[in-house]
Amino acid sequence: MKQEGYYDDFGGVFVPSLLSERFNQKGYYNEFGGAFVPEVLTATFDELNIAFDEAKKDPQFWKDYANILQNYSCRPTPLTFAENLTRHFGGASIYIKREDLNHTGAHKANNVLGQGLIVKRMGKQRVIAETGAGQHGVATATMAAKFGLDCTIYMGEVDVERQRPNVFWMERLGAEVIAVRDGTRILKDAINAAFRDWVTNMDTTHYVLGTACGPHPFPEMVSTFQSIIGFEARRQILSQVNQLPKRVYACVGGGSNALGIFLGFVNDPDVELIGVEAGGKGLNTGYHASRLCSEDASVGIAQGYKTFFLQNTDGQMRETHSVAAGLDYIGVSPILSSFHRSGRIHFTAATDTEVIDALTLAVQKEGLIPALESSHAFVQAFKDAPHLSKHDCIIINQSGRGDKDIFTIADAFDDPKWKSFIKEKAEAYHA
Repeated sequence: MKQEGYYDDFGGVFVPSLLSERFNQKGYYNEFGGAFVPEVLTATFDELNIAFDEAKKDPQFWKDYANILQNYSCRPTPLTFAENLTRHFGGASIYIKREDLNHTGAHKANNVLGQGLIVKRMGKQRVIAETGAGQHGVATATMAAKFGLDCTIYMGEVDVERQRPNVFWMERLGAEVIAVRDGTRILKDAINAAFRDWVTNMDTTHYVLGTACGPHPFPEMVSTFQSIIGFEARRQILSQVNQLPKRVYACVGGGSNALGIFLGFVNDPDVELIGVEAGGKGLNTGYHASRLCSEDASVGIAQGYKTFFLQNTDGQMRETHSVAAGLDYIGVSPILSSFHRSGRIHFTAATDTEVIDALTLAVQKEGLIPALESSHAFVQAFKDAPHLSKHDCIIINQSGRGDKDIFTIADAFDDPKWKSFIKEKAEAYHA
């Protein structure tokens, strides 16, 4: 399909071959990855692998995918020159990839629409998903409504409370939202609950995993669908400034938005790739969710795959913390773990306080409202930009919009007008 040319680069061969150039063993990324699944799910994973492999080779699948991205999810998303922030820092030119302008407000639509088309190929009638920040849940519920599928979303009880606006929209879209009260009641527990559901209903149900983690083929599948972010950004930056960026920044939870933009530049050795994890209250406090730049993580096997997990010496998973609900996962994509080991991607962390400060600056200087997750990437970019040449440019992936975080952000600002508004609404409700 010819739409500004970029779909010529994206069509079932380019990304899988890009990954296979570096990783020869299917489902493994050097020592990371794999598919450690219970025997009862083996046939289901075999079915999914076959469906995905067939889709990758089918030009009609990619035409359908390109069509729904263009005409339903509003791609391509812009690459915005942040003129005011660039002037403020006085260094590299800052460009922002606007994944917040996708339908449903985040990069998540890229993945769920692709998986939805595979669900249709397999003839299944129901989808389930996990969600932390709620954006993947909203995107999955939206896809299910579009394709006429039954939908159940698992969400940790803690995240249900802090992401209530997204819960509201999931339910309006027709999804059943189940609050998970096991464990720490956040994302990892929602994933466990979704897998338990899948074991019981695998004949009729597909698990729309939201990030590039889990057993094979999910890391490859999610990365493939999300890589349109990087292919677009690469084409756009060359068109706008006729040069590649010095650095590309993305926040890192499980890794879907980060791999989405990084894969567009991973074969450009002069482009530095920077992933920013959740530093929470500080890496030395234990209250964070940093797997690749802290001493609290080690390599292990959990939730069906091998990667770095936040775990103690007995292999028990640690509690995590982040102001951003979408970044407090215990593991990380095995693909990112491999790139971390090889040094191709550099990882750092941003604290909750730094995140709020960066979000405030983006709002006030550019009129942009990044999600708390995305704001982690802004933190490191803002630290680096003043020290780079004015001849350089950098790209920040704004993976989602911040309106979903209104309650958390308002609390962080300790806004008295917001508190008064909430109190008045509560009193009116109970009157």
